[in-house]
Amino acid sequence: MRTAYSVETVRAAERELMARLPEGALMQRAAAGLAAACAELLGRVYGSRVVLLVGSGDNGGDALYAGARLARRGAGVTAVLLSPERVHAAGLAALRRAGGRVTGTDGAEELIGRADLVVDGIVGIGGKGGLRPEAAPLAEAAARARAAVAAVDLPSGVDADTGEVRGAAVRADLTVTFGTHKPGLLVDPAREHAGSVRLVDIGLTLPEPAALEALQHADVARLLPSPSAESDKYRRGVVGIAAGSARYPGAAVLAVSGALRGGAGAVRYVGPAGGAVLSRFPETLVSDRGPRKAGRVQAWVVGPGAGDDAETVAEVVGTDVPVLIDADGLRLADREAVRARTAPTLMTPHAGEAAALLGVAREEVEGARLAAVRELAGRYRATVLLKGSTTLVADPAGGTAVRVNATGTPWLATAGSGDVLSGLTGSLLAAGLSARDAGSVGAYLHGLAGRLASRGTPAAATDVASSLPDAWRDVTATA
Repeated sequence: MRTAYSVETVRAAERELMARLPEGALMQRAAAGLAAACAELLGRVYGSRVVLLVGSGDNGGDALYAGARLARRGAGVTAVLLSPERVHAAGLAALRRAGGRVTGTDGAEELIGRADLVVDGIVGIGGKGGLRPEAAPLAEAAARARAAVAAVDLPSGVDADTGEVRGAAVRADLTVTFGTHKPGLLVDPAREHAGSVRLVDIGLTLPEPAALEALQHADVARLLPSPSAESDKYRRGVVGIAAGSARYPGAAVLAVSGALRGGAGAVRYVGPAGGAVLSRFPETLVSDRGPRKAGRVQAWVVGPGAGDDAETVAEVVGTDVPVLIDADGLRLADREAVRARTAPTLMTPHAGEAAALLGVAREEVEGARLAAVRELAGRYRATVLLKGSTTLVADPAGGTAVRVNATGTPWLATAGSGDVLSGLTGSLLAAGLSARDAGSVGAYLHGLAGRLASRGTPAAATDVASSLPDAWRDVTATA
C-alpha cells in the first residue's frame, strides 16, 4: 500500500530524525537519491547539460547538492538562483566546488532551451497558490524545452496537502519525493503535473493513519471475497439492483453485468427493464414488485438510469441494509433520509453530480477534489466515492485515510461505465465488504478492467464488464 502524509506530519518526522543525525545528513540522503534518479533519467551523465532552478530554503539545497553530484560525474551544471540572498549557502558552495556554474534569472530561459535536464527546486512542500511571477516564465520555458524535467519533492506551484493547482506550476516528467508520498502527488489536478513519481527512503518514522492511501494488488487481493466449501449463493451474498427505466433500460443491463462479476452469490433486479436484463443475463432473479417485495438482499444499488423514479429510490434508501446510491439516485434521494440511515451508505458521484450535491460549480470540485470528497462524506454522513481520473473514497468519520485509486484510463470516460462500477461495487457490499473497502476495491478492479479492455483503444462499457474477470485474476495471480 502506498501512503501519503500531510506537510505538517512530514515536517514533524523530519525534525525528530534531524535531532538524531549529524547536521546536514538528512539533506545529503535526499540529494543522493535525487541525483541517482536524475542520472537514470538522463541515461548518460557525462557531457549532459543540467539546469537547476533554485529557490530559497531546503528544496533549493537538495537541488544544489544533487547538482554537485552530477557535476562530479561530468555533467555541465548551471544553477539559476531565483532568490540569491536566501539561497542555501552550503549547497551553493558544494556546487561551486564541483565545478558548477551559477547565474541569475536573466538569460535563464535560453539556458533551459539548451538543457538536457531541468531540475525544479523552486518551491518546497510548503508552497501555496501557484508560482510567483518571477518563477512562472521559467516553468513555461521548461514546458517548451526538449529537456526532461525532474521535480524535487513535488512540482513547484502545486499544493502538497490538497492536490490543488491555483496558478502557474511546473509540469515534471519525474518527481523525486522524500520519505513519503504527499497527497498532491496522488490526487488530480496536481498529480498530472508530477509525471512518474519515485520515492526515496530517508529514514522517516511516520504515524498512523496516513492522510491518503492507495491500494495495490496485494491489498486488493486480501479484500476480495472468496467462497468456502460451505458457501451457497445466499451465504455469498445477494445484491439488489434497482435501476433502469423505459428511457434507459441499458443502465439496468450494465449495472447487472457489473454485479454478476463482483463476488456476490446472486443478483436480484427490480425495475422496468426486466426483459432486457433476462435476455442478456438469464441467471438474474427478476421481480416487478418493487424493492420491498423482491426478496432478501444483503445490499442494494439504486439510481443508474432511474429517470424520475423517486419512489423506488426512497424505498431503497429506507432499507436497513448497505445501499449504494448512484446517478439519478443522487439527485432523487432525500438528503435527510440519507443522513438518517444507520446501515452503511455509499454514494458514487462524478464531479458534476458532486457539484450539484454541494451547491458549487463543477470547476470547484475538479480543482479541489480532496476537499470535495471530504465535505460530501461529512455532510451526508455517508462513504463517498468521487469518480474521476483519480477516484477518491472518503468515510464520514475522521480518523481514516482517504483512499485514492489511479488504475483507470481515460477510455473509461464512456457511457455506461459508471453503471458497471455501481453494480460491481454493490456486489462487493453484498459479499460483506465495508463501504470503504467495497468502493476502493470496486474502483481498483474497474480501472484495471478498463485498461485491459482498451489497451490504448476505445472500449465500450460492455467491454469493461467483460474484462472484470481478467482484472480479478490479474490481482489474485500477482499479489
